[in-house]
Amino acid sequence: MKVAILTGGGDCPGLNAVIRAVVRRAEAHGLEIVGIRDGWKGLLEPEGRVQLLTPDSVSDILIRGGTILGTSRTNVFKRDGGPDLLMRNLAALGIDAVIALGGEDTLGVAAKLHALGVKVVGVPKTIDNDLNGTDFTFGFDTAVSIATEAIDRIQTTAESHQRVMVVEVMGRHAGWIATYSGIAGGAHAILIPEVPIDLAELCAIVKRRDEAGKRFSIVVVAEGAKLRDDGAQAKALDEFGHEQLAGIGERIGKEIEKRTGHETRVTVLGHIQRGGTPTAHDRVLATRFGVFACDLVARGQFGKMAALHGYEVEAVPLADAVKALKTVDPRLYELARGMFG
Repeated sequence: MKVAILTGGGDCPGLNAVIRAVVRRAEAHGLEIVGIRDGWKGLLEPEGRVQLLTPDSVSDILIRGGTILGTSRTNVFKRDGGPDLLMRNLAALGIDAVIALGGEDTLGVAAKLHALGVKVVGVPKTIDNDLNGTDFTFGFDTAVSIATEAIDRIQTTAESHQRVMVVEVMGRHAGWIATYSGIAGGAHAILIPEVPIDLAELCAIVKRRDEAGKRFSIVVVAEGAKLRDDGAQAKALDEFGHEQLAGIGERIGKEIEKRTGHETRVTVLGHIQRGGTPTAHDRVLATRFGVFACDLVARGQFGKMAALHGYEVEAVPLADAVKALKTVDPRLYELARGMFG
């Protein structure tokens, strides 16, 4: 049986660990694994994008960030005749099944292809941790660790210069990274997409700290957070209909300085959060997901995704995994709010 593996969407620490685990596990099942470069694009335009993967070829990739297969944000269903072309290419290449590593967009395509008859298995990948059906995705722990370290470092500067420091982290629709890193880093306010930003409340926190003699504040904001009653114009969209986000940290910083008179600086962590080597936690989780996904293929359990439930890795339907985003639990955010100020 010939099985293709691909990585789609944004790069993420732990992708290579999954690839390695799939290839090594495949030996036990007698499966042949081929890597597809550049995500779903590689199955629409396969020339030069298909490579045989062996235990030797993946032996040293566990600790490497990014993905040796490359990635893209290609939406098969946005291309004229895309699904039919992809299925013809699978047949021409002799590929029997596909293991897709990705988030809501990549696995959303996988779920639709499965409904059309493609044998596909999913592995949940996103630093945002916003994929439904799994408690955690690999890459999230690494992103939170990087963001927390940045907040720790920024706090020493904020305290020395008596400034308000705004730290913008990733999180388009869900504020998991902001919430976890904000709690871990002792932020004085955390702003997430799930809760519209109340500037008056935010500035009141800064003022109360000033009055208490605490002349610095740390504000962590997710990139997708929005001001209450914000009438900003929509930005350019990608193939999956997502706005290209930028600038909420700067807007918040300017408003804080204008309303409180407190010197404010903004740091945008950006792609630093998803680059570099994965944490030990993410290496282990990615390995477990890769082994499980390969086992699903060997058992013929297609249309499923590997998911973490408590400590156990279990199978969930792809359609369920992508039907809704997993947003921050209100109870967790209320816990975080209790630490504000």
